[in-house]
Amino acid sequence: MSELFIGLMSGTSLDGVDGVLADFSNGSLRVLAHAGRPFAAALRGELLALNSSGSDELHRAALAGNALMRAYAEVVHDVLGQARIEPRAVRAIGAHGQTVRHRPQAFDGTGYTLQLAQPALLAELTTIDVVADFRSRDVAAGGQGAPLAPFFHQGMFGRAGETVGVLNIGGISNLTLLRADGSMTGFDCGPGNGLMDGWIQRHTGRPFDDRGAWAAGAQPDAALLRALLAEPYFAAAPPKSTGRDLFNAEWLEQRLASHPHVGAQQVQATLTELTALCCANDVERHAPKLQTLLVCGGGALNTHLMARLQSLLPGTQVRSTETAGLPPLQVEAAAFAWLARKAVLREPLELQSTTGARGARVLGAVWPA
Repeated sequence: MSELFIGLMSGTSLDGVDGVLADFSNGSLRVLAHAGRPFAAALRGELLALNSSGSDELHRAALAGNALMRAYAEVVHDVLGQARIEPRAVRAIGAHGQTVRHRPQAFDGTGYTLQLAQPALLAELTTIDVVADFRSRDVAAGGQGAPLAPFFHQGMFGRAGETVGVLNIGGISNLTLLRADGSMTGFDCGPGNGLMDGWIQRHTGRPFDDRGAWAAGAQPDAALLRALLAEPYFAAAPPKSTGRDLFNAEWLEQRLASHPHVGAQQVQATLTELTALCCANDVERHAPKLQTLLVCGGGALNTHLMARLQSLLPGTQVRSTETAGLPPLQVEAAAFAWLARKAVLREPLELQSTTGARGARVLGAVWPA
């Protein structure tokens, strides 16, 4: 059986789709190709709008899911073309879908997490088996449904006898702690790039703060930062997960209303400091003697944010996952190739330490080509 899997990820940053073609034939992961495509403005706008209640949501969500799968299929064709591999050589695609609501354990005690996807359409467009809907089984088993990447981090970045942290900074930031004794925990810290990207786009038209240069040109406002850090989520104990349901433009505007003196660039600096602090505080709280923190996701390319993390964690070496063998923009897509393989092989994951689910479960459902 083929050991080639494709992983596709579009995260809460809503910047586009990343995909990798991964080879597991030697017992470890080797990336054969990587491609990324930005979302068209109309699709990005609709996916963002669907994070909040609105008119005709079912119809709009179904069509957005179709459009998303077409974008996913383009990335599949890109990685296959790069590697010069035919679709029939690939065992399966792991497709995360686009999270538009994340409310585990809410309302009726079970709650839900919702990722827009049309896996049957992706199977039709690619002629490859598709594995999707990774999170709902975990929620059904009493878990948070997130984060799931820590299981991949353990296999990719774990080191015998050493505690290693893996910090993914996408739209939301999440931390994995791979402990020296072989145990693991993982949870969402809070906002990542999502608030920063939304703010700079609103005020400059740019989609993100390149290398954090705009934020670096101002000082954080101390009073605003205290107000943002007063959010109860930051003090909550793991397991915990979050998303745009909490950390969104409305959340920010409510807190800015009491700080009208803060200028736009200073808000950007404050949001960058918020992301750095919520991540650093969790490292200090849960792994105070951590020696190595590997950073992935778009946040790893924000040199100002990386510098702030290093300053806040002087006893920890903060560096990109590229130094550990996997570039930061490939990590999450590779994780879903790995999760797809686990699903196809029906290998359960021990979820209690990260999501809080009741026990080991096989995650994901398969749509045959």
